[in-house]
Formats: sequence, structure tokens, C-alpha cells
Amino acid sequence: MTTRLTGTGIWSSALRYGDRGEAAAQATELEDLGYTAMWIPDIGGDLFGPLANLLGATSTATIATGILNLWMHTPEETAAQHAALTAEHGPRFLCGIGISHRPLIDHVHSPGAYQRPVATMAAYLDALDAAEVPLAPEDRVLAALGPKMLELARTRAAGTHPYLVTPELTARAREGVGPDRLVACEQGVVLDTDRDRARATARVHLSRYLGLPNYSNNWKRQGFTDDDLADGGSDRLVDALVVFGDEAAIAARVQEHRDAGADHVCIQVLTDDPLAFPLEQSRALAPALIT
Repeated sequence: MTTRLTGTGIWSSALRYGDRGEAAAQATELEDLGYTAMWIPDIGGDLFGPLANLLGATSTATIATGILNLWMHTPEETAAQHAALTAEHGPRFLCGIGISHRPLIDHVHSPGAYQRPVATMAAYLDALDAAEVPLAPEDRVLAALGPKMLELARTRAAGTHPYLVTPELTARAREGVGPDRLVACEQGVVLDTDRDRARATARVHLSRYLGLPNYSNNWKRQGFTDDDLADGGSDRLVDALVVFGDEAAIAARVQEHRDAGADHVCIQVLTDDPLAFPLEQSRALAPALIT
């Protein structure tokens, strides 16, 4: 990236897995609203087609992977696709790279396949550096939560993309990568002032993550316990990870991340339909989140 990513972005599964024509139209409007980046997830399959779709629909926004699963794409493919998309659309593809999670990788590949995450990440970065057209450190960020991966993000990448973190954990990410690296954190939001309904929406979202050690270990570093992780997550954990309420409440949580050291915050708007494009909520939030 030629400049350090700032502002507020959108993290959206629908932009990756939804109808491509609708995703393109959404991306164009999100950029017009002032969102500076769009982040999409990856669990394998065609990743670079949706990236090209979003890059083609925008002209200034950063399009980022949150994250590219390194077990699902060879470093040679990743570097070559990054080079091709950059040549066509300019330096707007920020490649977020992650080590994923043991239960998923052992299921997709074979039991025991998930080994030595920090060393595996380092080897992947070595291969990106050695590619025919290298994917440069300034064009990649790492999904880093623990101290060792944060150190790798500091020394081998532009910074880190922490997912499912509280402002306190954003502060630890900033401490881990130092003052000169990018911290671009994700924040789940529910634009709903009904506490019970909003928590129910948040719990549906969190249900897929509560059993993943990479996340649970990170939350425990902040002081959450096994009791907080049980039965769909305690109110204390849910409220810490997903902010709900009106526009002002959501803007206040985003500002907490900025005060903790985030350069960029990408919101993931949660609704009752996880496959729908939450454009109405993104429009409503824009005036409060974008300056």
C-alpha cells in the first residue's frame, strides 16, 4: 500500500459470497458514503474473482482480505494474483493473511495437518518474498492475536488485522506491532437498541467462533474465563465483542478502538440474516463513523 490505511471500513461476507452484481453496486455506494476499505473473508474457493469484482466497482477504496487462509491458496498463486490485480487496479489490494484454526484445517485436510502456526506463517511469507513478483511486506497484514504472531506482523508485514477483539486487545495489538505498523481491527455491530434482540443477533454470529482456540485464548488473555465461553457466551463477553445500540453507541466503541491505537476500524454489521447485504444500516452509520 502506498499510504497507511485510516478511516472506517466495512467487513462483509456478503461482498464475497453474495450476488456479484449486487456486491459491486454495494461496493460503489459504500465508497461513495466514505468507507475507506472493504474486507472479505476466506475459507477456500475462488477468492480472487470477488476481489477483482470489488476492485472494479471502486476507484479509491482499499479492498482487503480479512483474511486469506494460507492453507487454501499457495503463496505462488497469492503473489501472482496480487500482482495481476495491482497492475489492473492500482495499489489498492491489501492482502490480509491468516493461519486459520486447527478444527477447520484438520477437517479439510487431515487430522494433525495444522501444525506450528508461527513457523508456517513465516514460511509462507518467505515464499511470497521469493515469488516471481514478490508480494511486498507493505502490501500484506497478518491476522495476529498472540505475542509471537504479532512480532511476525511487526517484522514481516505492514501490520495486523485483529478480528473479534475488544479495545483492550486492540491496545495489546498496538503494543505488539509498535508505533509504526498498521493496526486495522474488526468490530461487530448491531444497530438495534433492544438489548435482548441485539444480544440474540450477536450470539448467532459468535456461535461459530466460541470453540476456536485462537480466539478463546486471546479473550482469556484479557481475563475472560471458560464460564464466559459457555452456553453461547456470557452477556459480559457478548457485550465486549459486539457493540449494539444506536449510531452514537456504535461510534463510541469505534472511537475506543482508535483511542487504543487502531489506525483503521472495519465494522461488521450483523443482522438477523447473515447472508443479506446490510446496506441500510451501513448508510445510517456512515454520518456517525466517517469524518
